[in-house]
Amino acid sequence: MLQITPIKAFDDNYIWALRNPGASTAVAVDPGDETPLLNWLQENSLTLSAVLLTHHHYDHVGGVPELREAFPDLKVFGPAGESIKGVTEPLHEGDRPLIPGLDADFQVLELPGHTAGHIAYLGEQALFCGDTLFAAGCGRVFDGTMTQLANSLQRIAQLPAETKIYCAHEYTLDNLGFARWVEPESEAVMQRIDSEQAKRQNGEPTLPSTLQLELATNPFLRTQVPSIVTAAEKVAGKTLTDHAEIFMVIRQWKDREYD
Repeated sequence: MLQITPIKAFDDNYIWALRNPGASTAVAVDPGDETPLLNWLQENSLTLSAVLLTHHHYDHVGGVPELREAFPDLKVFGPAGESIKGVTEPLHEGDRPLIPGLDADFQVLELPGHTAGHIAYLGEQALFCGDTLFAAGCGRVFDGTMTQLANSLQRIAQLPAETKIYCAHEYTLDNLGFARWVEPESEAVMQRIDSEQAKRQNGEPTLPSTLQLELATNPFLRTQVPSIVTAAEKVAGKTLTDHAEIFMVIRQWKDREYD
């Protein structure tokens, strides 16, 4: 069983630190800032054996040069479809990387949309999905496309319901505010708002989520649910039948009026 620790970075990022119980090494997912990670490693008498990157944005990769200086043998895994300085192990769909210092089996999923080459790491009943899927939300579209992101989210939706979702930002309460806009009658959304507010008031992260919870409360995974379709059609002013088109209407609505 992996030990997975959130390390806060910037205003709302999480660097995920992975290690096996009793191990002297750890692996970091999306270290945009090296300082909090290096401090955590020192506090726990650990060395860093590998880094897993999901996409090229600076708040996910900015710490890599300094981490490679601190740990010269560091393996840096990242998407083959993006140009990221410092990547030593480029990854493609279906790869099962041998991650040094970590006894775990992860498979690479290509999930474009937020960026064109975005990947995720699936294994140990967990999905490290960067900025593709957020708790109660999803990433914006930058150099990918709306259709790509809609399809990537539908792919995630087919994973086992118990899959734990480790995304990279503490956006949950803000995203739930929009989810309430889209489904104002949803008891599941209201219950989740109460639950997540309690966590934040106690200083706890709202992550990880579970796919089961996302399927019940995340509008971007629910584009075939009648209440979501109705909301999208009201915004669009026309009948919508394609899930990617429904997704685009909801995503653009959030971009335009909520974010």
